[in-house]
Amino acid sequence: MSDRSCARALMIQGTGSNVGKSLLVAGLARAFDRRGLRVAPFKPQNMSNNAAVTIDGGEIGRAQALQARAARIDPHTDMNPVLLKPETDVGAQVILQGRRLVTARAREYAAMKRSLMPSVLESFDRLKEKSDLVIVEGAGSPAEINLRANDIANMGFARAANVPVILAGDIDRGGIIAQIVGTQAVLDDADAAMIKAFIVNKFRGDPSLFDDGYALIAKYTGWRGLGVVPYFDRAHELSAEDALDLSGMGKPGKNRIAFLALSRIANFDDLDPLKLEPGVDLVMVRPGESIPGDAALVIVPGTKSTRGDMDFLRNQGWDIDILAHRRRGGCVLGICGGYQMLGKSIADPAGMEGEAGTTPGLDLLDVSTDMSADKRLTRVRARHAATGLDVEGYEIHIGRTHGGDCERPFAYVDGAPEGATSSDGKVMGSYLHGLFASDSFRRAFLDRLGIAASAQSYGARVEQTLEALADHCERYIDVDALLAIAH
Repeated sequence: MSDRSCARALMIQGTGSNVGKSLLVAGLARAFDRRGLRVAPFKPQNMSNNAAVTIDGGEIGRAQALQARAARIDPHTDMNPVLLKPETDVGAQVILQGRRLVTARAREYAAMKRSLMPSVLESFDRLKEKSDLVIVEGAGSPAEINLRANDIANMGFARAANVPVILAGDIDRGGIIAQIVGTQAVLDDADAAMIKAFIVNKFRGDPSLFDDGYALIAKYTGWRGLGVVPYFDRAHELSAEDALDLSGMGKPGKNRIAFLALSRIANFDDLDPLKLEPGVDLVMVRPGESIPGDAALVIVPGTKSTRGDMDFLRNQGWDIDILAHRRRGGCVLGICGGYQMLGKSIADPAGMEGEAGTTPGLDLLDVSTDMSADKRLTRVRARHAATGLDVEGYEIHIGRTHGGDCERPFAYVDGAPEGATSSDGKVMGSYLHGLFASDSFRRAFLDRLGIAASAQSYGARVEQTLEALADHCERYIDVDALLAIAH
């Protein structure tokens, strides 16, 4: 194993999930990149069904791909060596250095974590060899001391790699003093010694009003405060870790596009460019809710468990809503697992996603899908069949789909037909993720729905937001002190 002294590193851990670690890492990555440092993001273990295909042909958490973009480098499997993709309430697919290793239940994974640490450190070493600074993101909270044995995500990694830790708390959810002081209280002395400073994140209002609380945290912990960071209002413009973060963007009077919040929804960042369109009201249809009758388009998104979510869809009554939507002349788009659901059947004879068997689909497309162990992971450049426009995206799926409607493909990849379209052109299915990030295609697609699209460049919008995020971090965090802590 190489000498880890070749680059500096620091780790952002949180007092809990969703305290803003991912955005802090992205903002700091861009801030240090602007200072001329070669920066790389790293997350030892992530749990997410929102994945990205990397330059080396594997998959990592989408948040690490965004952080790589912030650092102006290509995403690589070494940036997230362990990715857990939940398939059921008790089991997840374990991706190791970009490739599927096994599907394990929670207890089984807990027993195997120790064996994954060498691969985690190997990936970390390779990043350090190519970087001046590696910014590591923890997962969950180090205060979950019931999970400390064999931990590879927080203090287990920090101790093994000797990486200093900055602890971030979320004041927006309340109890910030207890969050940070309480974390120190439950850690053993050696783990607590890894934490060198703290950050108070997501403050709303005048940060000076928290001066006393800030001083109390420093007094009780002995840790240095690196800043009180206000809530970043443009966070919704960047890819979210949680699909629920896509909601709350209602635009009354605008053209409505509805998407289904499937129980195992995956790669929902496909919808980000639509969310940012001024003329689009993107509506998440939650369990127990009906699909809006005035939607111009219903999107059935990707899922980590196609057959399981097909049953889930039916249990919500969404199959009835979709059929009613079709009778009204509405359009339907299925992406990846959603495409598979639009067909006649999904067959899984080997039990790749659970119990072996076949599940009837919605029968909106004359296609059928057969699951197999072969997983397709690739970046693609395609040509949309209906408009002739180029589309850049990626594929990440198991299963092969075939049938009569494939003769009317959604797109062509290297000249070969991809996806399927109904005879009236209003039901479309494709395995291509990231479609709507291609500006010309997005405008043409929305135009065909009768929706006027903006002239904005989605990529440029993301870059502007990353620059604003870096400015935000520079303004409210003592970035020089933070860099001095790294070693």
